[in-house]
Amino acid sequence: MQILLNLLAGVALLVWGTHIVRQSILRVYGANLRNILGRSIRNRFSAFFAGIGVTALVQSSTATALIAASFVSQKLMATAPALAIMLGADVGTSLVVQFFSLDLSWLSPLLIFAGVVLYLSQQSNTAGRLGQTAIGLGLIILALQLIMQATHPLTQAAGVKVIFGSLTGDSALDMLIGALFSIICYSSLATVLLTAALAGAHVVSTKVALCLVLGANLGGGILAVLTTLGMSHEGRRIPLGNLVFKVTGCIVILPLIAWIEPLLRVIGAGPERMAVNFHTLFNLLIAIGFIYATEPVARLVEKILPGVAEKDDPARPRHLDPSALDSPALAISCAAREALRLGDVVETMIRGIRPVLLHNDLKRAEEVRQMDDIVDKLQTAIKLYLTQINHDALDDRESRRITEIVSFAINMEHVGDIVEHILVDLEEKKSRKHLTFSEAGLTEICDLHARLLANLQLGLSVFLNGELRSAERLIAEKQKFRDLSLTYADNHIRRLVENTRQSIETSSLHLDILSDLKRINSLICSIAYPILEAAGVLSPTRLRDDAAPESRAHDTPKKGMEQKETRLRRDAT
Repeated sequence: MQILLNLLAGVALLVWGTHIVRQSILRVYGANLRNILGRSIRNRFSAFFAGIGVTALVQSSTATALIAASFVSQKLMATAPALAIMLGADVGTSLVVQFFSLDLSWLSPLLIFAGVVLYLSQQSNTAGRLGQTAIGLGLIILALQLIMQATHPLTQAAGVKVIFGSLTGDSALDMLIGALFSIICYSSLATVLLTAALAGAHVVSTKVALCLVLGANLGGGILAVLTTLGMSHEGRRIPLGNLVFKVTGCIVILPLIAWIEPLLRVIGAGPERMAVNFHTLFNLLIAIGFIYATEPVARLVEKILPGVAEKDDPARPRHLDPSALDSPALAISCAAREALRLGDVVETMIRGIRPVLLHNDLKRAEEVRQMDDIVDKLQTAIKLYLTQINHDALDDRESRRITEIVSFAINMEHVGDIVEHILVDLEEKKSRKHLTFSEAGLTEICDLHARLLANLQLGLSVFLNGELRSAERLIAEKQKFRDLSLTYADNHIRRLVENTRQSIETSSLHLDILSDLKRINSLICSIAYPILEAAGVLSPTRLRDDAAPESRAHDTPKKGMEQKETRLRRDAT
């Protein structure tokens, strides 16, 4: 029982080590790797070698498949170059297997020690992330040693020999077992390394090892297909085309296993080396056989998964790329782009207030009110996307940026609700009653509206760039807007004293709009607070120290305006 537990622990450690390396590399170099793949579409050979390089770093052809599929789904890359990338990704995986199959027992403790020192001392920067990568590499090498040690006693047990002896009966069954294990481990790399270790310990025969390696490649292709099921048809074509490569290769190679085994003995005599060399040979043969056939295979998968003429749903997120979640910095950038798009929708809603004010455009009012549903859905999508990021791996700056994005999205959703409320009030209290604002009152509201749009554009710039000077300017504009709204409220009260009929009829609506525009401006200007706070220039409060709390509690501008309006109405009557 202890021996079996040691074996399972070694397998788990192997899978975990590959996971650590993949996550840490994507975290540090995720954006750069995506750029490499994005620029590699000049020809099939540049795409092929880019696939080799990226997969050799992340040690996962599935991760490369996700990146390529996301490019295709966003129409940033055609299907054929992406398939060439996948051919290179499979060769890259085989090169990683070649590296780990060497005698690296001396390297494991060095990598783990150096990695732990780097990670604990500088975990908040790139050096700490690279230390985490070193830990993962050391764990992979250590896991292979543990597997070799655990499997040695198993070779002497009669029951184990019977179990593994049953695998020698059917090559197709052995291949399917390898595919299933690859899917369970979520790594064809771990499966091939484990198979090589078992073959080196003589737990399985060489023929079984070759079939298991064949199945590991097939399982890697199936795993990529399963991982991308939630993508559009365009994105799912890439793993499907790669699966076509692998299935075709398995069908051709499986009957030739008996003839391939003697050939491999010439290249490398040991069973472990034979399994590793077969993995490399298989992927090289597929690459050679299909590198000039990527376009026909692309046309085939395009027929199997034809592009669906999707209706342009404005509420559907456009920048929240699921494949970027493994790289937090990249995922945060995607969320920020979607948040800016949310800000653009809110800007359109605010612009829609003016034609309703000036021309009683009820059709436009209805269109703008419906846009609030788009704002709600985008805000929810952004928050859910950010919750999928591994927050344990974030540094302080990234955590703050996530908080800023969530706060921005929530504030924009509040702005959408306020705009909807303004339009409903205009329709019910003005348009349907055929009332009009006084000329001076309408000019003042339009002036505040124009300033509000200018502040929103400045706020979006602050959110994107985080410039301190722009943030200070935005806060200054907030104070100007506040003072101006109070001035315009006083002007409206004076018009009431003068018994201006239009002002009296629309008084409640007029003051409500001034208050709502001021609330919107405050939500927009709150974008600047995190930047000012980080710079240490934000004061705790702008109230005087000698101000009485009791008086402050009752001194709200809107309430004061309402009391003043009531008194002047009474005097005017």
